[in-house]
Amino acid sequence: MSLQGRPLQLPGFVDERPVSRFQYGVITLCGLVMFIDGFDTQAISYMAPHIAKEWGLSPQTLAPIFSSALVGLMVGYLALSPLSDRFGHKRVIVASTIGFALCTLAAIWAFSVPELIVLRFLTGLGLGAAAPSCVALTGEFSPKRLRATFVLVIYCGFSLGFVVAGLAAGWLIPAHGWRSMFVVGAAAPLLLVPLLLRFLPESPVFMIRRNGDPRHIYRIFRRIDRTLPEHAAPAFTVDAEDTGKRAALSSLFTRNRVLGTVLLWFVFAINLAEFYALQSWLPTIMTNLNYSMSTVVTATTLTTVGGIAAAFITGPSMDRLGAYGTLGALYLVGFVFVALTGVAFNAPLWVLLTANFLAGCCISGGQKSLIALAAVFYPAPMRSTGVGWALGVGRVGGILGPIIIGAALAAD
Repeated sequence: MSLQGRPLQLPGFVDERPVSRFQYGVITLCGLVMFIDGFDTQAISYMAPHIAKEWGLSPQTLAPIFSSALVGLMVGYLALSPLSDRFGHKRVIVASTIGFALCTLAAIWAFSVPELIVLRFLTGLGLGAAAPSCVALTGEFSPKRLRATFVLVIYCGFSLGFVVAGLAAGWLIPAHGWRSMFVVGAAAPLLLVPLLLRFLPESPVFMIRRNGDPRHIYRIFRRIDRTLPEHAAPAFTVDAEDTGKRAALSSLFTRNRVLGTVLLWFVFAINLAEFYALQSWLPTIMTNLNYSMSTVVTATTLTTVGGIAAAFITGPSMDRLGAYGTLGALYLVGFVFVALTGVAFNAPLWVLLTANFLAGCCISGGQKSLIALAAVFYPAPMRSTGVGWALGVGRVGGILGPIIIGAALAAD
């Protein structure tokens, strides 16, 4: 097979070929990073009561420990995600994974609230930098026909991390104390780093735009398509949409993209406001209605499980029927199910649990679908920045949502 005079073009090269084992490997590694990200984000919630008991803290003192990691996440999304445009997705993923692993490890030896706050903030920085780059790299190695599905799949890893953190806490903390969660949270990413260094490729679009070594670039193309000749020196090109000279952040606000960027931010903020309001207040509302703790835990977990289940429907639907129509329909249905949850608090338990699950499908599932939409909307060079800023700005909604619902409950 001769490649003479036939430049290899991205993303068309990936779009036109079946998905290879190499691409599945890239997506799996990104999913594992997201899984650990979710585990580390949620684990502190299960450690907090035990930290408070051991250190003699009031519940109010725990709030800064919770919020420090979330603030770190926001700063990581906004400030660090654009670094992938300068240094490459692989470098950012590896560096941030090492960073949040070491900060989690250091938290084992924290013996005061200020120390833990600082370490959780630094951990959040690493977690916030890793996620957008994982989404961007997954999008780059996914054909357009499957891009939304694969992005949804790796983001399900984040939700699974939430679930596994609860299971691990139930086993580890009674047997080995709350610091054992930090041990696991640090060991897992440190064990993953060698696999990332060995098997995770750098973004070929980044290397082409930065005039990287053609031999390294061609090796990635051959791992996608083994029918390419072993020795060749083809030219590489990137579609015109992906070759802008602007910085990634300013590219979000070009004339043909500014309206979509602002709309994405707005919807991210609304979706995260709904998600965190539901996760924050559902346990309190149900406890005040005299439901048992096991029922409260089941209902809250069902919202997360619903989001994972929805991904198996919305991902293929976004790829086959269109991302915008699918997400719009999901939110319209979500309007009904969230309203049904409010009515179902005084209904039979099975009705309430069903409503929680279906609301989770639309709210948690909608959040994952929205990230997939951002990955489809932004071209490769700005994808990490676009996703990172959408997540970062959306955190404003995540902060305001529980406050608004809390004010409504206080006003009866």
